[in-house]
Amino acid sequence: MALLHVTSPHATSSQRTGALMRQVMLATLPGLAVLTWLFGWGTVINVLWAMLIALAAEAAVLKARGKPVGLYLRDNSALVTAVLLALAIPPTAPWWLTLIGVGSAIIIAKQLYGGLGMNPFNPAMVGYVLLLISFPVEMTRWLAPGAAPDLATSWQLFLDRHPGADALTGATPLDSFRTWAGDASALAAEPILQGHFAGLGWEWVNVAFLAGGLYLLGRRIITWHIPVAFLAGLGLCALPFWLYDPVRFASPLFHLFSGAAMFGAFFIATDPVSAATSRWGRLIYAALIGVLIWVIRSLGGYPDAVAFAVLLLNLAAPTIDYYTQPRTYGHDKPKRGTG
Repeated sequence: MALLHVTSPHATSSQRTGALMRQVMLATLPGLAVLTWLFGWGTVINVLWAMLIALAAEAAVLKARGKPVGLYLRDNSALVTAVLLALAIPPTAPWWLTLIGVGSAIIIAKQLYGGLGMNPFNPAMVGYVLLLISFPVEMTRWLAPGAAPDLATSWQLFLDRHPGADALTGATPLDSFRTWAGDASALAAEPILQGHFAGLGWEWVNVAFLAGGLYLLGRRIITWHIPVAFLAGLGLCALPFWLYDPVRFASPLFHLFSGAAMFGAFFIATDPVSAATSRWGRLIYAALIGVLIWVIRSLGGYPDAVAFAVLLLNLAAPTIDYYTQPRTYGHDKPKRGTG
């Protein structure tokens, strides 16, 4: 009798992996709704297109590897990767941009490492960084909040047939603050920075993803360790610098509610495969992500740094786990090093 070998992660919950992944996709709906309200139908179109690409790419690679296609597609992990990546890219993204990003995430970042449970990096963030580095113009072309185009215009943008696309777009709050940091009058004159407590419009996107994240916590799909440590690392790192010079450095609330912080804290950094797994390891892992996001945002060349920070800490997760694993009952603490 042939036995089916299935890789980690091995869930201890009564729910199957497919059901857990459906809960994650369900939790993204508030964020998707607010993105659609503020920026038009482009995000919905991209999500549906990304899901189709992910299923096709995963099925093709599984078939080429001789794996049971139906079994592995039912875990819904490819769909989650597609949804997370589609939510991260601008709603003006043309069809070919999503095709490259999702195809790379599924084929290169996931399947070429062996599939779910074997990938060392978050596949959605691998696809995102590849797109950001390769196509910086398309990946930074966001619409102004509230100026949502109709469905027909969104469809033309998706087909890459809208000649006036650049005229519809503007800078994000993080990009605007980075551009005018240190100039109080310029900061006060930027409409995108005049939200109720963070960037205009983007504050509600983050509130929506926060609501989705709280749903995941309430359903025990994720634990509190990574989101709390992530947000605490970012906010506490921003606080003293903002108090020292509020014109040059953004406030903690601005950092937490103007970019992809809530999305990253609850939906990206909590990936069970590429994140640290021990209790203390998750806290350290997520706090370092938050600190690194602030460093790159404030001192680096990218206005939002969630993807870069997550991928760098994915690389460090095995080492963090190695030094934070609890001692097995009845065994002495092992000696570290070779001495």
